[in-house]
Amino acid sequence: MTGTMDERPAHEQAQHSVGELIERATTQLSDLVRQEMRLAGREMVEKGKRAGRGGGLLGAAGAVSYIGLMALAATGIAALSLALPVWASALIVTGVLFAVAGVLAALGRGQLARAVPPTPQEAMDSVKADVEEIKERAHR
Repeated sequence: MTGTMDERPAHEQAQHSVGELIERATTQLSDLVRQEMRLAGREMVEKGKRAGRGGGLLGAAGAVSYIGLMALAATGIAALSLALPVWASALIVTGVLFAVAGVLAALGRGQLARAVPPTPQEAMDSVKADVEEIKERAHR
C-alpha cells in the first residue's frame, strides 16, 4: 500500500499538524504584536509632533496676548490723559493692573494649596479603609 499518503499513523500526523499549527500561531501572534508595537510607536511620534506644534502655537498666542495687554494699557493711559495729566493716567492704569495681578496671585495660591501634597489622598484613604476592613474580617 504505497501511495502519496504519509506512512505514519494518523495520530502522529495529527500531532505533528497540531504542533505546526501552534508554532505558526505563535509566530503569527509574535509578528502581530511587533507590528502593533511599531504602529503604536509611529502613532506616538506623530502625536508628539502635533503636541509640540500645539504647544509652540499656544506659547506664541500667549506672547501676542501679552503685547495686546500692554497696548490696551497704553490705550487706557491715552484715554485717561484726555481728562487727567499723563502721569496720573499712567499711575491709575498701573494700579489697576497690579490689583488684577494681586487677585490672580491670590486665586492661584489658593488652587496650589489645594493641590499640595501631590498625592491621591482620597485613593490612599480608601486603600487604608480597605486594609482596615480586611484586618477586621481576618480577626473574626
